[in-house]
Amino acid sequence: MLRLRNAVLATGLLIFAGAGLSFPFFFVSSKTKPVIDSSKPLPPQATFRGPYVNTGSRDIGPDHRSYPKV
Repeated sequence: MLRLRNAVLATGLLIFAGAGLSFPFFFVSSKTKPVIDSSKPLPPQATFRGPYVNTGSRDIGPDHRSYPKV
């Protein structure tokens, strides 16, 4: 009984891990709807978050240029 239970658990974990690892491939290969539509402007939360993405970078430093919103 214990060996059967361990085998069922191991099989379930392998199926769960396989589904999790295959998700990016299905996500990229689905051509029905793009994740980001480049013909539309970015949503407000994405434009607000943009300047703060690289604030902790120590390799090249912050970007001192200012970019106009289009």
